[in-house]
Amino acid sequence: MEKELAMVINLGSTSSKVGVYDAGKEVFKTSVPHDQAELSAFSDIWAQQDFRKRKIMHEMSAHGIQKKDLSAVVSRGGNIRPVPGGIYVIDIKMLADIRGGKYGVHPTGLGVTIAFELGKELGIPALTRDPPVTDEFWELSRYSGIKELPRVSSFHALSQKATAKKACANVLGKAYEEANLIVAHLGGGISVGTHFKGRIVDVNNALDGEGPFSPERAGTVPAGDLVRMCFSGKYTEKEIIKKLKGEGGLMSYLGTNSGIEVERRIAEGDTLAREVYEAMAYRISKEIGAAAANLEGKVDAVIMTGSLAYSKTLVAEITKRVSFIARVILDPGENEMQALADGAHRYLTGAEAAREY
Repeated sequence: MEKELAMVINLGSTSSKVGVYDAGKEVFKTSVPHDQAELSAFSDIWAQQDFRKRKIMHEMSAHGIQKKDLSAVVSRGGNIRPVPGGIYVIDIKMLADIRGGKYGVHPTGLGVTIAFELGKELGIPALTRDPPVTDEFWELSRYSGIKELPRVSSFHALSQKATAKKACANVLGKAYEEANLIVAHLGGGISVGTHFKGRIVDVNNALDGEGPFSPERAGTVPAGDLVRMCFSGKYTEKEIIKKLKGEGGLMSYLGTNSGIEVERRIAEGDTLAREVYEAMAYRISKEIGAAAANLEGKVDAVIMTGSLAYSKTLVAEITKRVSFIARVILDPGENEMQALADGAHRYLTGAEAAREY
């Protein structure tokens, strides 16, 4: 049987994940770490492109995969204009939006660029799926309370969609398009999505300061106090942004963004670490409760995924507060690489058509 090999790329701030899948089944998957000293030699993210591509292609060669054998290349989505979830062919318009930075800059944009170039070079489809700006909001979800500041959809869309569909198929025994779900992605950022019959109709902006605090993000903070902090003269704009993204959450209270480190401190009797961790679970539970209200209490399951879903302490604290809403399903870790591979397989076999960007 002829192989259907798809190369999957998922670039993060300090790592480059790459894998190859044959008709959706993993051939190999690895994550190449990049230390800060290595990356600091580059002026910006875009200057890292050749460096990252060489690392990725080295892993391909090391695992005996030749470029000519690929049927498709697929990358985690970058910062593009808001679009509905689904599979997209990477095109010039998408690249222009990513490279222009209008919708923000993230290393995933490099992955999209590399995928596009490889696709062009090899004459194969270059794809992405369920980008982080996936927007399926109800119109009511867009109201923030200030006309000039509409709420936007920016979150772990790929992880949430993949986890929800997996739970529907393997646990609930019903189609994703028929289910009402609440999905909490628990990682360096935390997003809690309201899934209504195949659409994510509401979710906190996990990238830019909304919802529960997380290992390194502040989440929703007292607005008036934040304004006064901004105009106190003590901080630059860059420093304030850093407090919200990078130095917020667990970093602000405990000086670490590692759930493993926090649990170690708790085991050693650190009462502040325990209280902060419980407070994070409390805030996540409040967000899940709000999502249940969005669904008028008609919830098939509450699902937790992401790296922090491995934390028995955190999961137990959340579960005791939200289990009255619906059954709780755990799917720790990340489903993103497999979700991208599945998207490529569905596109190549004609099971799902691509949307036009």
